Amino acid sequence: MSLWGKILGGVTGFAMGGPFGAVVGAALGHAADEGATRLPELDARPEALARITNRDQLFSIGVIVLSAKLAKVDGAVKREEIDAFKRAFRIPPESQREVGLLFDKAREEPGGYEAFANRMGEAFADNKLMLEEVLTALHHIARADGPMTRSEAVFLAKVRQGFRLDDASGARAQAGQSALVRPQGPDPYAVLGVPPNATDEQVRLAWRRLMREYHPDSLAARGVPPDQLRRASDKVAEINAAWDRVKRERSL
Repeated sequence: MSLWGKILGGVTGFAMGGPFGAVVGAALGHAADEGATRLPELDARPEALARITNRDQLFSIGVIVLSAKLAKVDGAVKREEIDAFKRAFRIPPESQREVGLLFDKAREEPGGYEAFANRMGEAFADNKLMLEEVLTALHHIARADGPMTRSEAVFLAKVRQGFRLDDASGARAQAGQSALVRPQGPDPYAVLGVPPNATDEQVRLAWRRLMREYHPDSLAARGVPPDQLRRASDKVAEINAAWDRVKRERSL
């Protein structure tokens, strides 16, 4: 089976930043090896994009261009956004130079992204789940440098429209959930007391604060009764489980 056959046929069960991210990274690396990402100009005209019929090439270019233009849409591209892009799509080290060249080219101008989203929506109309995963990754990138800005929200809404995804898919992507892998257990952000768009450092600090508050050793030193210590132990387990899940979802 070809590389794209594996990606498009075996995507079920993959999650953004997990196995799905690894497969996308492999696709990007494969496209770079084949010269698919070495473009002197990015022509966003629909007729130009329509000529890109190789799905490997189209997907690779689309993912990089949309990520770069999203990072640029609210001003200067920040290191956190670039790191989030690399984490979400797991760019192979040997392909980072070629991917980086196209990323830098795309971020020169934030406009023109709608045509890329529309072309991907047309080309991958038979795989809405994969497009939802890409939108989830873009939301992850948008939140990497802090709360989402209005310009980022408008960008992502237009990408969703270009992908031809329904409101439910958009809501799952915004919440950081995968349509392919349903989260189990309580909402980890609710357990940690932070919003889903909190920065990595804010989530980390919340986890540490709760651990100090509920750790049985600290409570025992204050003379807390045994039954409360048992409840505290259960709470600590829940806090750690929530933190572990956030780390997995964010590839921390």
